[in-house]
Amino acid sequence: MSIYDYKATLENGESYKLDKYKGKIMVIVNTATKCGFAPQFEELEKIYKQFKDSGLVVLGFPSNQFKQELDSSQAAAEACRTTYGVTFLMHEINDVNGKDELPLFSYLKDNAPGAIGKSIKWNFTKFLVKQDGEVAKRYAPKTDPEKMIPDIEELLQLQK
Repeated sequence: MSIYDYKATLENGESYKLDKYKGKIMVIVNTATKCGFAPQFEELEKIYKQFKDSGLVVLGFPSNQFKQELDSSQAAAEACRTTYGVTFLMHEINDVNGKDELPLFSYLKDNAPGAIGKSIKWNFTKFLVKQDGEVAKRYAPKTDPEKMIPDIEELLQLQK
């Protein structure tokens, strides 16, 4: 299996396969609008705007596993748009750990374990995925999204 075999569902209920992003760099992040790290939405949006024309997509996946998300996927996405100016894609609320975790996150964790093994420690764990679908790196929740920029730029250089 590759990352392109997985499906994702947007906050409006529309599903798609990740193969639509073949050839693009992906930043996949589990989010929560009531988390202390929520200001990272602004930085993720800034990175998205800076690199989207070069082939970067940012995909936000809300989760309420840490009890810091709103009640519905639509409310979470709307809060991201109105509070933080998010224009990148937001998805349905899903689990990122445990028996009901979104299969995409099982794949990401298997391919980029973190400091405490494969579990997602907290909201705003970020995964950088190369243009060929390989998981390049995992970033801790407290890692400022701007610290991903050198890695993104390196992947864009490899693309040329």
